[in-house]
Amino acid sequence: MCRVVAQTVDSLVPTEDQALLSVIVLDMEENPRPKDKIIFQGKHSQLTFEGIADLHGAFSILLPEGDTYFIKIQGLGNSVDFDELSIPKQKGKISGEIAIRYRPARTFNLDDVHFETNKATLLPPSFASLDELAEVLLLKKDLYVEIAGHTDNVGDSSSNLLLSQKRADAVVKYLIQKGVPANQLTAKGYGESNPIADNNTQEGRRENRRTEARVL
Repeated sequence: MCRVVAQTVDSLVPTEDQALLSVIVLDMEENPRPKDKIIFQGKHSQLTFEGIADLHGAFSILLPEGDTYFIKIQGLGNSVDFDELSIPKQKGKISGEIAIRYRPARTFNLDDVHFETNKATLLPPSFASLDELAEVLLLKKDLYVEIAGHTDNVGDSSSNLLLSQKRADAVVKYLIQKGVPANQLTAKGYGESNPIADNNTQEGRRENRRTEARVL
């Protein structure tokens, strides 16, 4: 997938082929959401455009006409689907405004973060997701996050607690290596104490073995 980072300057102007979209990002109480990253993914072109809100929650972006865009909000884990926007191909220059209002989640399950079995060694497929998390934390320097490690109930509870702490520590260490200030991060292992699924099934145990990012 090709990714295009949007310009966010006020001097952008629409063209015959690109529509100018003025975006404002707000919470449900109408407060601006500075430094939020909004992603526009073309349904047909597969091009991805990104904009980052300024201190007033606003940015401008040029999007090619003749496509439908999936609008996503970059969270601490994977991006969250918000809406779709169709920009038809037509004569003349197109300008428009869109308000993105949402209530940000406080806890994100880092679905793509995985470890070696019974170890705190991160597996390479985890790196892309953690890199995105680091990017968000570097943008939002006033965001403080707890990395929470969880296990299923197989084995000794004290060993599970220790393993979950080591895994949370491993994630924090990776993020610090990516430049995230250590004071933005806390690591805490919960062992098997907070299951979200039935530990009596294989699928439930898989869900319970998880790493979360929690906004403090």
